[in-house]
Amino acid sequence: MLVTGGQVIGIVPETPRLSHKVLIPPDIAGKIVWIAPAGEYSLNDEICILERDGERHSLTLFQRWPVRRPRPVSSRHSTRLPMITGQRVIDTLYPIAKGGTVAIPGGFGTGKTMVEHQIAKWSDADVVIYIGCGERGNEMTDVLNEFPQLIDPRSGRPLMERTVLIANTSNMPVAAREASIYTGITIAEYFRDMGYHVAIMADSTSRWAEALRELSGRMEEMPAEEGFPAYLPTRLAEFYERAGLFETLNHEEGSITIVGAISPPGGDFSEPVTQHTKRFIRVFLALDRDLANARHYPAISWLDSYSEYVEDIAGWWHEKIDPDWAELRQEILELLQKEAKLQQVVKLVGADVLPDSQRLIIETCNLFKNIFLQQSAFEQIDTYSTPQKQAKMLRIIVTFYRLAAEAIKYGATLYKIRRTRAMRAINNMKYTIANTELEKLDKILTEMNQELATLSRLSF
Repeated sequence: MLVTGGQVIGIVPETPRLSHKVLIPPDIAGKIVWIAPAGEYSLNDEICILERDGERHSLTLFQRWPVRRPRPVSSRHSTRLPMITGQRVIDTLYPIAKGGTVAIPGGFGTGKTMVEHQIAKWSDADVVIYIGCGERGNEMTDVLNEFPQLIDPRSGRPLMERTVLIANTSNMPVAAREASIYTGITIAEYFRDMGYHVAIMADSTSRWAEALRELSGRMEEMPAEEGFPAYLPTRLAEFYERAGLFETLNHEEGSITIVGAISPPGGDFSEPVTQHTKRFIRVFLALDRDLANARHYPAISWLDSYSEYVEDIAGWWHEKIDPDWAELRQEILELLQKEAKLQQVVKLVGADVLPDSQRLIIETCNLFKNIFLQQSAFEQIDTYSTPQKQAKMLRIIVTFYRLAAEAIKYGATLYKIRRTRAMRAINNMKYTIANTELEKLDKILTEMNQELATLSRLSF
């Protein structure tokens, strides 16, 4: 039997959720002259012999591959599928595509690790690889202690059954820290070649860049900006360019999504690692210290963040979830921009001088921030939202603004709108309505339409 690189010659049931496919190494092809029968084997046992041009190659259950060289694929596809994280601020406002690249910059204590933990736990990736690069030892200890106790919400099995942890703490050799992200991305490519969707959490690329700077200094290379080597952008590009949605050598579809945390000193986003990273990523989730201090988590700034995958995945939302998703998302983003400008006026002269139509914008945006964007990792109902629930919550809040603005136009006051049952229902919906109770959200929308329409008629 003739085989080529990337073909599957066996399957090992590694966990109840993950089957480990035994692949022909990408750089080997030939004729199988012997293959081991089904049974139990160790990593070093010979399982297959290939012959090519009179030369024989012995294969085992593990493969060797230089970590700095990308593993080959058949072709790269354009990203079109979202990676669902269950975090509303990400999935709705700043979506991530499968095979995408993400940066999460933030100062100390803004919640970078917490965001990555939530994505690792709730994302619909088949395999999660968590790289602790240069982080504090006690932080990695927490990860190693907590992850084995987490339960995968989809399978009910331990999350560790689909998770790989790479620990390179700040007290480890500098060469190990510098190589850690390449080790992680190569492991990700190995699982991608099996046809899996893989998510990488790199925590953090700033510590990796510091290790790169330290190595460069020891080799007496000419330093560039802030002491980093001149090839820092090249190394960042080499890392992030290995993400993507691919057709593997075995003609299956697999992807690698990279989520890289950045720890800029003092929260300064103008430093080199953050600025160079922005050149190579398409989702920027900027963490805000003021939000973190106000206990608003995830502390993702809705003014400084962006996603360039919206148009790529809008078709999926339109077909699968809500045909008006893009329009509703754009409307709420415009309201947030208007609210930011109004807040500058409020700081100068107070909210009382504003007309009710403008105060309604502030009221709606406060609802959206507290009910939609703020999400508790410790609340069983709120910690994860399905795309269906997110779309219905978004529609309820945007429809509330439209109806309330109409009522104010006909003479209703903001005071009366605040005292409606609809307002109370919206305030409680994220904690009281589970992902499986979407009909209750439909009921809120119906009753809100009736109540605010009645308020408009009475005012008129």
